[in-house]
Amino acid sequence: MARGAEEPGIWTVRRVLEWTTRYLRRGGVEAARFEAEWLLAHALRTERLQLYLNPDRPLSEAERARFRRLVQQRYRGVPLAYLLGTVEFFNVTLRVNEAVLIPRPETEQLVERILRDHQGRPPGRFVDLGTGSGAIALALLKAWRDARAAAVAVDISPAALRVARENAEKNGLLDRVTFVCGDWLSAFRPDARFELIVSNPPYVPTEALPTLPREVRVYEPRRALDGGPRGLAALARLAREAPPHLAPGGRLYLEIGAQQAQDVVARLERTGAFARIDVLKDLAGHDRIVRAERFRDGS
Repeated sequence: MARGAEEPGIWTVRRVLEWTTRYLRRGGVEAARFEAEWLLAHALRTERLQLYLNPDRPLSEAERARFRRLVQQRYRGVPLAYLLGTVEFFNVTLRVNEAVLIPRPETEQLVERILRDHQGRPPGRFVDLGTGSGAIALALLKAWRDARAAAVAVDISPAALRVARENAEKNGLLDRVTFVCGDWLSAFRPDARFELIVSNPPYVPTEALPTLPREVRVYEPRRALDGGPRGLAALARLAREAPPHLAPGGRLYLEIGAQQAQDVVARLERTGAFARIDVLKDLAGHDRIVRAERFRDGS
């Protein structure tokens, strides 16, 4: 048989990928070929590179069955990250499941901004509110590996905290994180102070939830998405509760929706606690981060 030719009825890597790509496209998956490769590599328990190195490798019945189940779930809308079980975020590998939001590139930009702002002076103790998978806290701790930084990761969901704890252990950071099950900053005593408070809270307006892609709307945790009317419920609460818990000169970072900067800034200004408040844009040019610095005298 000539090189590259295939026997009829033999399902090779190449043939399976070609069929699956067409199938996923019919299901509305935009990056169909890319996702087909990831799913097949996962089903074969190998690296994607091996698919290119061995395109004529035939699949066993067990491998085809395992791959078929994954593809059918993806066709129904189950997010790729949940099917693979892990996602790369900044400098850490995170386990994800339906208990936690899948980390987005915008949140990587939030981490990058915090690291840039704290170059040479990492905070001693910081809190990540609504930690979910632990993405923000763990990415910061790994970048500050040789510093004195320690994190408190807060979430109201015990299931999410179990995922975050597993991720901390997986990345060798368990000894530098304290996990707290609680409702935002009410989880702490009134005198608790942090040099850094960061949060990617739910900020999708309730009225906009039906417009989200099906795989987000149906499979990702609603509690991590639904920000209430205009998406401001959690952001308003954080703006109100953060100042007493920030050490003098400490910084607050909030990820926001593209239309929420003016409201969030106004709420922070009304506290009278901040010497400086900035709105930072993401790579698409949308307002994405509100950064506020507490007066250094603590007033």
